[in-house]
Amino acid sequence: MGTYILRRAALAIPTLIFLTLAAFLLTSASKGDPAEAALRAGGVEPTAEAIAAYREKLGLNDPLPIRYGRWVVNLAQGDLGTSFLSGRPVSEIIGERLGPTLRLGVTAFVASTIVGVGLGIVFGLNAGSKLDLAGRTVSLFLAAIPSFWLALILIVVVSEKLKWLPVAGYGGVRYLILPVIALGCGPAASLMRFTRSAVIDVWRQDFVRTARAKGLAERTLVFRHALPNALLPILTLLGLRFGQILAGAIVIESIFSWPGLGSTLLASISGRDLPVIGAYVLITGLSFVIVNLVTDVSYAVLDPRIKLGGGTSR
Repeated sequence: MGTYILRRAALAIPTLIFLTLAAFLLTSASKGDPAEAALRAGGVEPTAEAIAAYREKLGLNDPLPIRYGRWVVNLAQGDLGTSFLSGRPVSEIIGERLGPTLRLGVTAFVASTIVGVGLGIVFGLNAGSKLDLAGRTVSLFLAAIPSFWLALILIVVVSEKLKWLPVAGYGGVRYLILPVIALGCGPAASLMRFTRSAVIDVWRQDFVRTARAKGLAERTLVFRHALPNALLPILTLLGLRFGQILAGAIVIESIFSWPGLGSTLLASISGRDLPVIGAYVLITGLSFVIVNLVTDVSYAVLDPRIKLGGGTSR
């Protein structure tokens, strides 16, 4: 298993190199002068002399290859640069906001996975029933609702009309419920429909019929035969849904005044704070690489046909 993980991690190195290059180029290709924007944000008159001095201070006058090399070296030392707007280290800014974003994103991801996979299995095992029809109808409706619109409905109905939960803010579990529902309903609905299809497909395979003919209990058929095989395609979808939740968190955090990376990113984009934008792109891309690595390892654990050496058994 260790060799397999190392090989999969080695395959991710070119992706990481491309990711750092893309993050750097995205920040460098932004329109407008970040030095001028930073001076205006700081209440300083952006004269030609002040702009030139600030650009020299930030190293913006150096050629792109030199700036990229310096950026990579600093990155290897844990230095993400300095914010153009606040003058604070980017790692410090990201560190303050990363915790709330992870708390919201991971909670929404876990909740949507449990609900989506669980209900998908139930509806798949009862395909064609009234329960299955009701589940497909509700899931189609929830999958079509934009997360920001659902968030506004929850605020109006649950918070303002019923007074059950806070409208917005950051705190305990009561502040987390509405953002998690708004962020996780769409992924849970689509995951439920995909899981249902996967379970139906596996449930009709010959090996399930053979196991049933041998007299195995239904519980054994589901958890030892059908479900492990149905989970393989679901794992790929889970990785994509994790990225969807991270992207949707930007809007949801703004609606519920959640002090995560979303508000920081929006402020950085409006102020052309390039180091903060680049750090966000890098962290988001790195999370995708990690999720894909976990998915690959999960394939090897669930499917015995995948040899840890990298091939398939014959």
